[in-house]
Amino acid sequence: MTGSQIRQAFLEFFRERGHTIVPSAPLVPQNDPSLLFTNAGMVPFKQVFLGGETRPYVRAADSQVCLRISGKHNDLEQVGRDTYHHTLFEMLGNWSFGDYYKAEAITWAWELLTGVWKLPKDKLYATVYTTDDEADALWRTRTDIAPEHISRFEDENFWEMGDTGPCGPCSEVHVDRGPAACDKQGQPHRCAVNGDCARYLEIWNLVFIQNNRDASGVLSELPAKHVDTGMGFERIAGILQGVASNYDIDLFRTIIARAEKLSGVRYGGDEKSDVSLRVIADHARAVTFLVSEGILPSNEGRGYVLRRLLRRAARHGKLLGIDRPFLFDVTGAVGDAMGDAYPAIVDGHARIAEVVRTEEERFAQTLDRGLALLAGEIETARTAGRTVLAGDVAFKLYDTYGFPLDLTADILTGEGMTVDQAAFDREMAAQRERARGAQRFADATGSAEIATAGDVRTRFVGDRIPEWESEVLALLVDGKTATGPVREGAHVDVVVAETPFYAESGGQTGDRGWVVTDAGTRVEIDDTVKVAPTVVAHRGVVRQGAIAVGDRVRLTIDPERREATRLNHSATHLVHAALRNRLGGHVKQAGSLVSADRLRFDFNHHKAVDDGELQAIEDDVNAMIRANADVAVDEMSYDDAIKAGALAFFGDKYGDRVRVIRMGDFSVELCGGTHVQRTGDIGYFRLRDESGVAAGVRRLEASTGAGAISAVRRQEELLGDLASLLKAGEGEARAKLEKILGQLREQEKRIGELQAKLAGGASRDFMADAKQVDGITVLATKVEGLDDKGLREMADRLRDKLGSGVVVLGAAQGEKAILLATVTKDLVGRYHAGNIIKQLAPLVGGGGGGRPDFAQAGGKEPGKIDSAIAAARELLGAR
Repeated sequence: MTGSQIRQAFLEFFRERGHTIVPSAPLVPQNDPSLLFTNAGMVPFKQVFLGGETRPYVRAADSQVCLRISGKHNDLEQVGRDTYHHTLFEMLGNWSFGDYYKAEAITWAWELLTGVWKLPKDKLYATVYTTDDEADALWRTRTDIAPEHISRFEDENFWEMGDTGPCGPCSEVHVDRGPAACDKQGQPHRCAVNGDCARYLEIWNLVFIQNNRDASGVLSELPAKHVDTGMGFERIAGILQGVASNYDIDLFRTIIARAEKLSGVRYGGDEKSDVSLRVIADHARAVTFLVSEGILPSNEGRGYVLRRLLRRAARHGKLLGIDRPFLFDVTGAVGDAMGDAYPAIVDGHARIAEVVRTEEERFAQTLDRGLALLAGEIETARTAGRTVLAGDVAFKLYDTYGFPLDLTADILTGEGMTVDQAAFDREMAAQRERARGAQRFADATGSAEIATAGDVRTRFVGDRIPEWESEVLALLVDGKTATGPVREGAHVDVVVAETPFYAESGGQTGDRGWVVTDAGTRVEIDDTVKVAPTVVAHRGVVRQGAIAVGDRVRLTIDPERREATRLNHSATHLVHAALRNRLGGHVKQAGSLVSADRLRFDFNHHKAVDDGELQAIEDDVNAMIRANADVAVDEMSYDDAIKAGALAFFGDKYGDRVRVIRMGDFSVELCGGTHVQRTGDIGYFRLRDESGVAAGVRRLEASTGAGAISAVRRQEELLGDLASLLKAGEGEARAKLEKILGQLREQEKRIGELQAKLAGGASRDFMADAKQVDGITVLATKVEGLDDKGLREMADRLRDKLGSGVVVLGAAQGEKAILLATVTKDLVGRYHAGNIIKQLAPLVGGGGGGRPDFAQAGGKEPGKIDSAIAAARELLGAR
């Protein structure tokens, strides 16, 4: 059976037994920010087990793609070094949601393995939880497994997805692959089920979900009992295909074959090379699926995991002698092997390959230097008899050369060494501390005092209220708490009980306005910030009178600034929706700035957005504005918000209650900012610029409303000025400008040809000025009528005519002086062109230098070129 046939046979077996076949859920868990990746087949059904979600079926079967590279379930260190661990793998599973339980799960498992797939019964073993008498009895009565092949374990037979969540006892099926499969022969070990070698291989885990573990570790009974089984697809395929390892199944060999072709290295010829080929094949699968879901390489979260895998694979390609980007090509073979079951990796191959190749090229720039540094440190450690690499070296590899710590550790493992993890962690902590040290003094001292004062809290009264009265609870002056009175001219942070001022958050800048008292005190507020999660500071200057703790004050925002900011913030939501619609679901907000005069929106994308796409995005946003859709603001629980379709991303922090902003049918996001009531209130949206700000991160800048109209008017004024300069009507300006540019290019071409002729002809005339100095030809002279390019061409011609010698030229270009020196290759040991120019340049009011064979400098005093040439002759002994 091929791998595809095995997968299909599993699904058909359970379809015949009343199971609904469901597609593989995304690797990025939907509606579950607590998980980095789908790491087990049960993740998509987690809320069903907890009773928070229902499905239209009570029995299901699937083949779920999973990734284990972080947290409790992390198999990265074993990948490649053995033949049965993977980062990305497929989990075949059958599920019961409060329907059947242990009896059916055990019976059907035995029937499929021995009745359909004909595995030898005497090679199969079952394990159960220490106290699970029911499962033990079912194996003995519902199957004909040998009784002595049933055993009990504790840790191995209680399954938990993580530290919290659904869990329960489980029953595992293992297969004895025979003595030849033992990978520790001749070593002390336990060769048995759940032993220390690869002879007895777990192939199926039948989990009986009946408990939930909370954050304190307490187990409670779930409302219903469920079945969650997981069979390692790669492992069962290896057993059924009769091969020695997972990497020998047909699906893996298709991928390995591509890596063999690219490297010229045969799999099965050398163990070190085999490890590298296995790593490449495994990581190519994981990388392909991650990128297909819109994840891009970055330095945090899921993007960092992708980067780790890419760079680990790139390093193993280097070990195979591949000195060019190659993994992008291997991803094509992943599509060949798995595309029938997962068509998205075939449909998206062009984009997957582009993202992978870009990251490979970026890492290649530092890989060689990092490897050279590490090789030197390994040799130094060996000479000194050490087996541990210093933590500061590992940190330098991480910080300077982009080596994830596990990549350094992986390389060291192959050399029989380890890394000083504790020292690495100290270096990382020190770097974070340095970054924190850049925060404002006020945020580090007085704010901390306020934050710990339990009676100081600020309530935001709402974004539709421009004015409010409240009481001053605290003051900060020069970063320290004060009671007041704080007098005229002082900079102060004012903390009140309630405020209409929006504090800087979620990319939106803080409000400005005034804080005043009935006694005539006036404080001009130029920023509003959070100095603690529940404390807002109004930062400003006392313009009149004095302010003290306990004062009653009236707070008034700048309404025009708030309104302009409101328009820009709502527009960012529309921009986000337009980007995702046009560029793909991988687009994710990576930062934003919303102020009164503009909006800035950073997003994940692997390449520049072309002009056509930008125009389409601008058009889409303006179409949403013209739709004048209602902007609904609701407060609800986080779980309800997710069910409503609101966008939320791993790594973002959300409370139990969240604000959901819905704009018509095109945007639903979690957001605490200020917004318009209808999209039509935005008026008009105008893109200003698109640029790159980091690897895989792009930036859009735009304006809305009156700001967008002003931007258009500025462009119209510019076009009008250009038309006036060209003495043409607006309709004729383009054609006239194209004609002028064409004439200019033709003139530049003719000038270049004339200068080349002049340089060639002048070289013959200037040869008479050459002098012999100690058997060396020296030519120092001033020339006229040449630009930089012409001067260089003349220098090249003169040097070639000399054959062996030194040439120094000077030329005036308007208000600028140019000096140039060139030395024939046979004389660079005696004369250094850079040093010659370095001594001459100050004579024309400039500076410069260059290579031993060529150097150039500019100066501000062209009238002194003759003096500089005379000095050159004297310097070279050619007077």
